[in-house]
Amino acid sequence: MAAAAAAAVGGPQPPQAEVPAPGLALDKAATAAHLKAALSRPDNRAGAEELQALLERVLSAERPLAAAADGEEAAAAGGGGGPGAAEEEALEWCKCLLAGGGGYDEFCAAVRAYDPAALCGLVWTANFVAYRCRTCGISPCMSLCAECFHQGDHTGHDFNMFRSQAGGACDCGDSNVMRESGFCKRHQIKSSSNIPCVPKDLLMMSEFVLPRFIFCLIQYLREGYNEPAADVPSEKDLNKVLQLLEPQISFLEDLTKMGGAMRSVLTQVLTNQQNYKDLTSGLGENACARKSHEKYLIALKSSGLTYPEDKLVYGIQEPSAGASTLAVQGFASAAGTLGQLDSSDEEDQDGSQGLGKRKRVKLSSNTKDQSIMDVLKHKSFLEELLFWTIKYEFPQKMVTFLLNMLPDQEYKVAFTKTFVQHYAFIMKTLKKSHESDTMSNRIVHISVQLFSNEELARQVTEECQLLDIMVTVLLYMMESCLIKSELQDEENSLHVVVNCGEALLKNNTYWPLVSDFINILSHQSVAKRFLEDHGLLVTWMNFVSFFQGMNLNKRELNEHVEFESQTYYAAFAAELEACAQPMWGLLSHCKVRETQEYTRNVVRYCLEALQDWFDAINFVDEPAPNQVTFHLPLHRYYAMFLSKAVKCQELDLDSVLPDQEMLMKLMIHPLQIQASLAEIHSNMWVRNGLQIKGQAMTYVQSHFCNSMIDPDIYLLQVCASRLDPDYFISSVFERFKVVDLLTMASQHQNTVLDAEHERSMLEGALTFLVILLSLRLHLGMSDDEILRAEMVAQLCMNDRTHSSLMHHIPENPNPKSGIIPGSYSFESVLSAVADFKAPVFEPGGSMQQGMYTPKAEVWDHEFDPVMVILRTVYRRDVQSAMDRYTAFLKQSGKFPGNPWPPYKKRTPLHPSYKGLMRLLHCKTLHIVLFTLLYKILMDHQNLSEHVLCMVLYLIELGLENSAEEESDEEASACGPERCHDSWFPGSNLVSNMRHFINYVRVRVPETAPEVKRDSLASTSSDSLGSLQNSGTAQVFSLVAERRKKFQEIINRSNSEANQVVRPKTSSKWSAPGSAPQLTTAILEIKESILSLLIKLHHKLSGKQNSYYPPWLDDIEILIQPEIPKYSHGDGITAVERILLKAALQSRMNKRIIEEICRKVTPPVPPKKITAAEKKTLDKEERRQKARERQQKLLAEFASRQKSFMETAMDVDSPESDIPMEITTAEPQVSEAVYDCVICGQSGPSSEDRPTGLVVLLQASSVLGQCRDNIEPKKLPISEEEQIYPWDTCAAVHDVRLSLLQRYFKDSSCLLAVSIGWEGGVYVQTCGHTLHIDCHKSYMESLRNDQVLQGFSVDKGEFTCPLCRQFANSVLPCYPGSNVENHLWQRPSNKSIQDLIKEVEELQGRPGAFPSETNLSKEMESVMKDIKNTTQKKYRDYSKTPGSPDNDFLFMYSVARTNLELELIHRGGNLCSGGASTAGKRSCLNQLFHVLALHMRLYSIDSEYNPWRKLTQLLEEMSSQLGNEEQQPEVPILYHDVTSLLLIQILMMPQPLHKDHFTCIVKVLFTLLYTQGLVALSVKCNEEDRSAWKHTGALKKNTCDAEKSYEVLLSFVISELSKGKLYHEEGTQECATIIPVAWSPESMEKYLQDFCLPFLRITSLLQHHLFGEDLPSCQEEEEFSVLSSCLGLLPTFYQTEHPFISASCLDWPVPAFDIISQWCFEINSFTERHAEQGKALLIQESKWKLPHLLQLPENYNTIFQYYHRKTCSVCTKVPKDPAVCLVCGTFVCLKGLCCKQQSYCECVLHSQNCGAGTGIFLLINASVIIIIRGHRFCLWGSVYLDAHGEEDRDLRRGKPLYICKERYKVLEQQWISHTFDHINKRWGPHYNGL
Repeated sequence: MAAAAAAAVGGPQPPQAEVPAPGLALDKAATAAHLKAALSRPDNRAGAEELQALLERVLSAERPLAAAADGEEAAAAGGGGGPGAAEEEALEWCKCLLAGGGGYDEFCAAVRAYDPAALCGLVWTANFVAYRCRTCGISPCMSLCAECFHQGDHTGHDFNMFRSQAGGACDCGDSNVMRESGFCKRHQIKSSSNIPCVPKDLLMMSEFVLPRFIFCLIQYLREGYNEPAADVPSEKDLNKVLQLLEPQISFLEDLTKMGGAMRSVLTQVLTNQQNYKDLTSGLGENACARKSHEKYLIALKSSGLTYPEDKLVYGIQEPSAGASTLAVQGFASAAGTLGQLDSSDEEDQDGSQGLGKRKRVKLSSNTKDQSIMDVLKHKSFLEELLFWTIKYEFPQKMVTFLLNMLPDQEYKVAFTKTFVQHYAFIMKTLKKSHESDTMSNRIVHISVQLFSNEELARQVTEECQLLDIMVTVLLYMMESCLIKSELQDEENSLHVVVNCGEALLKNNTYWPLVSDFINILSHQSVAKRFLEDHGLLVTWMNFVSFFQGMNLNKRELNEHVEFESQTYYAAFAAELEACAQPMWGLLSHCKVRETQEYTRNVVRYCLEALQDWFDAINFVDEPAPNQVTFHLPLHRYYAMFLSKAVKCQELDLDSVLPDQEMLMKLMIHPLQIQASLAEIHSNMWVRNGLQIKGQAMTYVQSHFCNSMIDPDIYLLQVCASRLDPDYFISSVFERFKVVDLLTMASQHQNTVLDAEHERSMLEGALTFLVILLSLRLHLGMSDDEILRAEMVAQLCMNDRTHSSLMHHIPENPNPKSGIIPGSYSFESVLSAVADFKAPVFEPGGSMQQGMYTPKAEVWDHEFDPVMVILRTVYRRDVQSAMDRYTAFLKQSGKFPGNPWPPYKKRTPLHPSYKGLMRLLHCKTLHIVLFTLLYKILMDHQNLSEHVLCMVLYLIELGLENSAEEESDEEASACGPERCHDSWFPGSNLVSNMRHFINYVRVRVPETAPEVKRDSLASTSSDSLGSLQNSGTAQVFSLVAERRKKFQEIINRSNSEANQVVRPKTSSKWSAPGSAPQLTTAILEIKESILSLLIKLHHKLSGKQNSYYPPWLDDIEILIQPEIPKYSHGDGITAVERILLKAALQSRMNKRIIEEICRKVTPPVPPKKITAAEKKTLDKEERRQKARERQQKLLAEFASRQKSFMETAMDVDSPESDIPMEITTAEPQVSEAVYDCVICGQSGPSSEDRPTGLVVLLQASSVLGQCRDNIEPKKLPISEEEQIYPWDTCAAVHDVRLSLLQRYFKDSSCLLAVSIGWEGGVYVQTCGHTLHIDCHKSYMESLRNDQVLQGFSVDKGEFTCPLCRQFANSVLPCYPGSNVENHLWQRPSNKSIQDLIKEVEELQGRPGAFPSETNLSKEMESVMKDIKNTTQKKYRDYSKTPGSPDNDFLFMYSVARTNLELELIHRGGNLCSGGASTAGKRSCLNQLFHVLALHMRLYSIDSEYNPWRKLTQLLEEMSSQLGNEEQQPEVPILYHDVTSLLLIQILMMPQPLHKDHFTCIVKVLFTLLYTQGLVALSVKCNEEDRSAWKHTGALKKNTCDAEKSYEVLLSFVISELSKGKLYHEEGTQECATIIPVAWSPESMEKYLQDFCLPFLRITSLLQHHLFGEDLPSCQEEEEFSVLSSCLGLLPTFYQTEHPFISASCLDWPVPAFDIISQWCFEINSFTERHAEQGKALLIQESKWKLPHLLQLPENYNTIFQYYHRKTCSVCTKVPKDPAVCLVCGTFVCLKGLCCKQQSYCECVLHSQNCGAGTGIFLLINASVIIIIRGHRFCLWGSVYLDAHGEEDRDLRRGKPLYICKERYKVLEQQWISHTFDHINKRWGPHYNGL
């Protein structure tokens, strides 16, 4: 060894021969140990050189790639040549060297010991389940892995579980991101102090080996990367290279997991610049290294990046780096299409190219930006590694490695800086990437770890210009998709906007960069730098202006648009994410007075950008018609910063407002949006398709409204408060295009609006004014008040679940703002305004969730229709809120009629906005209100009640907000130039209300009625604006008014007015020539607003003189007015309220009101019926009439429905409505009559036209799930718990049958038991009947009907034509009369012996199949259906396949299954008697006929008929044994008595005679009782047996010995003692039998319990066959009641002394003889098989009801165990795990891994476990899925959160708790087989689940 080492020292290139033999690990270890020793010496140069040489060889990047020739194929060869072995080898060497000769695993353990585990840092990838706790988080992005979360204490915190979308890392232990109180136990200790120092020699080798290893990795990455020739990156090649490198990267990843000590070594290696320089400079003589360096430079260059210093080395002709690159690259064009090869010039169309240059050159004049974009210089391994990570589009493995290193603080800083340095390059790669989604996720996975940390973000901002880089990169990114804006001036517009159709926006490719930007702005220190940096603000406003006016809509006026573009999604998302969210981030730092400067900066640059924008689009004063854009981010920035300034920073509003002209411009576009909303809702944009409605909805939708409509309305409020009110009001009506409607004339012409849209546009305009004047969101409400108002509005529309409430309430989008839904204030406000309605269950099975509903006092005082209108996405919600309000008022008796929206007093305005109220006191508005009141009174253009409501609302608002004293100076100030002076004297509403207007001059079409009437009509056709004022008449034109105001304002602000005012080009206000000539007419009006109101009151109340001033009776009203803040009522009460307020505010008004009333009414006070009462009286009368009409109709309808209702599906109705087939009719009816629900005819069922019952046949394994213990099994939630199906009913019966089949004759075995515990066929009906031929034609029609939901007609499925219940077959009704039953049921006095003979004879008659009639055909076909319902394995139990015994067994087992299931539905006993739901729609009678008909075809050989064994003594017993070789028959004591009963009954000709039935029951009871005695004797021990044998023997000769259980028991024991049954009890056997002290009482109880199941089934059977009622009783008397009901108890039986079961016995032959005959069979069998003989005797007869598995309280316990559990079949963790709730089996839903013969695992399991019915809990979704045959449905969830809601797919991730009621409902549906009827949404699963 020493020699080899010495040779190695020899020179830098040692001869190849001396390399230690590759395969021998020993040598490697020795070499490593030797090198380590050499390096530990003080002078370690020699050792270092030797190690270098060794690494050169081992890690040479040449080897794997040398196989290929140079050039392009190198990469392919690298993928293809067999480098596997070499790389394995290299890794082995590295491991050995690191460990320095020791074992690698021991080395890992040693390093781990030095891990100061203060941080968790676990890195996860997409789909990992993690937690977020808002209580503990400092950063909103904080997340914890499940382990840390469960180890910490988060009780009572606001946390949720979530599925990671992009991947993440655990923050436990990082106090920058979360509070220390939330750390888990492992990361709480600040452990750095007590961790020992790392010994130097431990990691010494790593420091030498790792640089070479990482360099080798980088060389591979360089070699493997080929610039894609075309624009399509060859992803295949990249992936190939990455697969090759998988082991290396994994090795690095493992190193990071060794803990802190190893991480710090790696950090040293990755960040050491010297190392990097030495190894990678490419200057050495090593050719390979040089080639690799060249590849690196080529890669850099092709990425559009320069490497500043390499021009010296490689002489690439480039001028000096930096600014001048701009010139070289023709930057103006190239920057736009950055990394795409420089062909961008040709691609651009010429127009947009010029424009692009203009914009772009302006942007890039700053050289700093240039270098940000294209200079990259790598100084360390880390930097180049990141470069390649980006180049290879962020491979997951690399990302995980880079993130795993983050717990090392030094690395974290270095890496963050590197990341920032590569930011521009990341953006370019992202833009080119084809997998931009995956890549985005990976980028964010990294960046969120770096930028969530405030300290780090601040440091990088200061040292690396993070903000500059981010803003510049975003700007460049968007530059590549700009187009010319067509807003306003299409030809000359200079504005550019982003094109929403580009992939960049459509696919949200910008998302990672924007999300990083939002993330860093959430840190105060970073945001402050941003707000202070003027250059940045300018650039940012530039960026925002790209979105200003994007996605412009142009109204289609002719035909419908061909292609509906969906770009609006992209536009709204872009504005919200790229503009609004950064804005909210900035706003959250402008909360205090000290931050005023920031606001001033933003506002200043915002206004500058807006001014530029107005100039660019050539905007003067009129917006272009029929255009709207919903995107005005600059306006919204401006508005929100204004709002913040006033609300939080106490800034003076006027100091940040621009001049009047700018305000006028600012208001235009937001107002245009409001008017367009009204147009869209008036269907004026229908030709633009649905997408325009989508935009209108998105604009007000909860996630967008506070970044869109709220700022818009606020901005309009600000403008309104500062502009001239007349100008503002007239602008509004002009924008809404209803100017022409506001005329007194009864007809008018609207030049810009179709008549059908006028009314809704007028409503829109008034509603807008109401909202504008009464909304206070930004005008003085506190955050809590806002939250409360929002919540009330949402709750008033509909009751809401907690999550939908959170979803609908617009949160402040910035997470640090404080009102996060779910925060403390949210919950406290919620509890103040709403009551919780717990989830309830409706009998139909539809499941409610927990809902919140408004408290009564909310309806009473807080319901605010204005807020509701503002927040509704769908108009119907407004109606819904009003309906709920009306219902509340009716219910609480506050107002009986139809109320109007209530008037609500508003919170006071903030002083800055006081000017807003001037709108209510301007003449223009008063003229509009006056005109509208007049028009409503005169019934012009049928204006709606809604218009009146808004008009009154505005008047009332005006009265509320009037100036204190009526000022006179206003009146005097009017100059003569105002054209409407003479309308009203002043501008105060209070005084204007009483002003009478006498004449009005109007323009009307010549055809109007006014023209004919009016003598004064002047025919002058002056233009609208220039009408002269005449003393008598007023004329008013809104448009002229507005123009004038506009000019005044402009003239005031601009001396050079002549240049600014454009001549009025738009001629759209002059009427087109085709219209009829307009003439002027003068109308006599003589009304004031007050008089109009009083007349309206009369009109609304429908009687003359209805208004009587209340203060005339009670003067108190005026002195102490009690005007509530909130008033309910309708129009009449509203008018009264307004008049009262008007009177209160001025004595003049009061006087005038009294005068008007006097004029109209005589002074006698009217009788005190108030108008409201009157209205209700009239209403009642009308209602009464309507009611009578309705009742007539209903009566007719009801008679038709009656037959349906009798059999309807009402689950809880009493037993009285048994369908008619089963009811016993009066004797005079000869035959049962059936109604066909298809043809509607009634009649009997006949042979040739049979009637059938609609039935659903389904296979069921519910019975097989019964167990013998009451406690249901629990769902396993740990590896220890398992469920074994050995104790289920099905398993026990299976074991019994196979045991019998081992020892006895097969045909006899198949008569001794029943099958159908698993896969038995259950038949249920809805009780409706139909003719079978009608049914066939019904099925034909269904087959032709293509639109079928959820069922398959080919399988015979259909829904009942009457009640729509699911069905799949028709069960023919046997023709027969009901009277027969009565004859048959008369008791005869024959002796039991005679009856026994009759029974035997009747059974002996062979049952010929009836002749070929329709009925018999149907019977055959339904039998086929029944067989096909279940799988073959559940039908064939015989050893010889296809033997008739099989069919025989199957048929009587069907009867058994249905009886047993009905018993279970009745709760497992018959105590409740007849009133059971199951009996109501039973079809057992019909089923029995069908089964009997088929069973009679198989006659049992008479000597095998068990009936003989039961009723006759056979002569020679010895012959019984038969020959040895032939298997014996099953001994009669091993037979199942219930099966015998069904065989006997079904073998009889139908209909059956009651006497025969009773006879069969009596005989079978004797056998059953004997079986009970035998089982009892086997169960007890030797002493008990001998004692009983003795006591019984004494009484044997008493009179009723045959009816004494003691005697019989002793006889049984003595008979069986002859055989070996009792002998073979070894010692071990004794242990299993529990010693019970048997008392006579306990024995009696045992025998009764043993016999009860048989008695129950028999009673049910009797009930169905003979229609006898079941008596109800107590549980303890069940036995005696049933036995007397069956006729077992002699009628003279006395009830005094305690009841003894034996008294029911009625032996057909002497008891002792027959018993000994039966015991003899047992003895002969136990001779050979004593063990089995005993096992077969002990039958478990006490089965408890079936249950689903019991689930744990908290869903998390299930989730944590199962979501990581591996599937037992494919041993992978399934993507969609599910667990069966019947048996607990874990399955893969939809997993192809476990597919067998095209059946997926769930479907397969549902067939094996439930015979086609499966109930699965989907672990990842918390929902239950039901599989029924070929269909499936989602049932819902049985786990609800604290607010009673489901959390499907665990989206909210809140803790979930079991809802026991829901689980009960599920279990009930499973047991009662009603999944098909109750659940409505079924779909086919095509075996794919």
